[in-house]
Amino acid sequence: MTGWPIVLTGIMRREGLRFLNQRGRFFAALVRPLVWLFIFAAGFRSVLGVSIMPPYETYVLYEVYVTPGLVAMIQLFNGMQSSLSMVYDRETGAMRVLLTSPWPRWFLLGCKLLASVLVSVVQVYVFLAIAALWDVRLPLLGYVTLLPALILSGLMLGALGLLLSSAFRQLENFAGVMNFVIFPMFFASSALYPLWRMQESSILLWRIASLNPFTHAVELIRFAMYAKMNWLSAGVTAGCLILFFGLAVVLFNPARSFLSRPAKKEKRT
Repeated sequence: MTGWPIVLTGIMRREGLRFLNQRGRFFAALVRPLVWLFIFAAGFRSVLGVSIMPPYETYVLYEVYVTPGLVAMIQLFNGMQSSLSMVYDRETGAMRVLLTSPWPRWFLLGCKLLASVLVSVVQVYVFLAIAALWDVRLPLLGYVTLLPALILSGLMLGALGLLLSSAFRQLENFAGVMNFVIFPMFFASSALYPLWRMQESSILLWRIASLNPFTHAVELIRFAMYAKMNWLSAGVTAGCLILFFGLAVVLFNPARSFLSRPAKKEKRT
């Protein structure tokens, strides 16, 4: 049993060292949400009014409303970047070495997923500290109740990236697919505007956003920031986490995944 925490610590240490050696990745993850918060939110403040809606008990400024969506954006981009590194590790052979260890495949992938989530949690709290300088502050209790929501949403979004990375062998292919996943998920969600506004303008867009897992991750974070619970969003996020992670583990299985076919050909020759 002592080997399990050793493996977990080793994988998390490796991801932590990679994170420290790639400081540009840390700052790049903060630039996108800060641009939205400081520039776009200021411009949209007078255009997009937000009515009183849960979890808010009064009218809020647009930058307050958009903050949970920007937090989820950090986690989404971090999950995709972490999965991009997995594609790189597969090309260099590091992932093959990891997956041929005697430890269960689900445990190894789960450790890597958890390590990437902890990195995103650090990025989120740094972003919130900067946002506080812009007078976007949460209730003190909200900074504590936010943590479980960040872990659950981060695991779900990271598992989605893990699933995507299992279907592509080359960095070029995966980098292109990221754009087809990240931006539609972000814009067709409640991150930038409430669902009721979408329903007024486009029923189709409202239905797509309502089914979007990213929407439920945003709403889970939004409610957690005010020490409240959105059970629907929590259930959808947890369900998507199980689905995405389960599919990722299956696709990484050499007995089933098409990714292992080149390796089989090599053995025959």
